[in-house]
This record gives sequence, C-alpha cells and structure tokens, in this order.
Amino acid sequence: MTIKTGLMAGALFLLAGCNAPSHTTAPDTCKADNQMQQTTLYFGLNRPAGEAIGGQEWQQFVDGDVTPRFRDGLTVFDARGQWLGNDGKVAREPSKALMLIHGQDAESESKIEALRGIYKKRFAQESVMRVDQPVCVQF
Repeated sequence: MTIKTGLMAGALFLLAGCNAPSHTTAPDTCKADNQMQQTTLYFGLNRPAGEAIGGQEWQQFVDGDVTPRFRDGLTVFDARGQWLGNDGKVAREPSKALMLIHGQDAESESKIEALRGIYKKRFAQESVMRVDQPVCVQF
C-alpha cells in the first residue's frame, strides 16, 4: 500500500463515522432536562422609506415586546446583513440578531411569531429571518 493510498483509506475510515446532525433533537449526550431550542431572529434596521430604526426605537421594542414574552433572558448582537429584496436588489443594512433559548412548545412558537409580526408591521419590514436549532443547555 502506498502512502497516498494509506492516507485515502484513513480519511475514508474517519469519514465513515460522520453523520449529518439531527435538526429535531438535541445532541445524544444531552440529558432530557437540558434539551432546549435556540431561535435567532434577524431584524433589519433600515426602513423602506425614512430614517433608520434608531437605538431608542430598538430598545423600546426589546423592553415592550420581547422581554415580556421571554422574561428568562435573551441575547442581542449587533450585525451587518445583506439580502435580496422583493425588488431584485441586494440590500445591505445594519441589523440586530436576537437569540432566544426556549422550550420546544406551542407557547414559545406563538410568542416568536408574534415578535416577527409586530416588528414587520411597526417598522415596515418585508421579513424577519428566523433560524432554529436544538441545543443542549446547562446553567
């Protein structure tokens, strides 16, 4: 066996144990009481017309709409995003990413969708992107 063939066989052996991650349950090593859902919402800060959504407006949204629904905690990140708008143009804008850790239940789902709807309506947004994934959480 040549070195090249040996390296290829070794790589195939290592890859044989790889599986695509499951998107429906937390990692196998996670205890049942540590399994939660992570949802990250991405909020654009530019309005289609008029001035950008300011820091005070954002904080009012967090304080008045997000916090009452997710009192256990949340994390906000500043971000810069780009996306293809309905008009076919690439839009670049400052954004906020809101990360929520919550149970996998209908109540959390309803609260998240309410936040997306409120933000889109209040700030004339086409969309609020949502990304979900199972996580294993320990405090």
